[in-house]
Amino acid sequence: MDNQHTVLFGILNDLHEAMMKGHAQKTAGALLRKLVDYTKEYFTAEEGLMAASGYAGLAQHRALHRALTKQVDEFAACYSRGESTLNAKLLNFLRDWLSKHIQDEDKKYGPCLNEHDLH
Repeated sequence: MDNQHTVLFGILNDLHEAMMKGHAQKTAGALLRKLVDYTKEYFTAEEGLMAASGYAGLAQHRALHRALTKQVDEFAACYSRGESTLNAKLLNFLRDWLSKHIQDEDKKYGPCLNEHDLH
């Protein structure tokens, strides 16, 4: 999971770099789509591990995943229609959400995965 966390933050960093260099208009759409797709892939893998371990908090954790996915999907759709722009506020929200989620929520299921030798 740590490698997947690194990929997620790498995409966010790429978005931030594109915005700072004034290239957001050219690259943000593809990077946002990549972020959405990879986030869904990551959440699916994570939920699979939680299900395999019998983690009791799976439904609540899945709801958190769906909420973030919905927000990012909505922003990506608005961006592709030209209704919004990539900005530091959005990038900070995503980075903060992922950091908090990983540090708080993901740590809750760690012992259960370890107990079932799933990493």
